[in-house]
Amino acid sequence: MWPLQRNIVVFGKHIVGNLYECDVDKLTDLSYLVNVVKEAAKIGNMTLLDIKSWKIGKGVSIIGIVLESHISIHTWPEYGFATVDVYSCGSHTDPEEAFNYIVKSLNAKRIEKKVFLRNYEVEI
Repeated sequence: MWPLQRNIVVFGKHIVGNLYECDVDKLTDLSYLVNVVKEAAKIGNMTLLDIKSWKIGKGVSIIGIVLESHISIHTWPEYGFATVDVYSCGSHTDPEEAFNYIVKSLNAKRIEKKVFLRNYEVEI
C-alpha cells in the first residue's frame, strides 16, 4: 500500500515581529508608514484593498487590508519600538519579504520574528 499523500488546500503564512531601536522619526510619521504598508504589499505580491491609520498619542497604528489578509504596524516611538504583523494566504504571495521590507524601512537594529504556517492539509 502506498503511503497517503497530503495536499495543502489552504496555504497561509503569518509573520509576527517586534522591532527594537527603530528610527524614532519614522515611527511618528503617519504618511511615511502608510507608504511603507503600500510598498510592503507590492513587494509581497499582495492585493491592497484599503488602509486605515490612527495617530495614538505619540505612536501610530496602521492596518492594511489585503485581499489575502492583512499587514499591520503599531509604534511606540518613546521606546523606539514597533510591532509588525504580516499575514497572507496564497502561495503567490511572500509575506516574509513584505515583513523584511518593513524592518528595513524602520531601520530596526534588532528584531524578534516568528513565522506561523496557517496551512490546511487533506489526505488524497
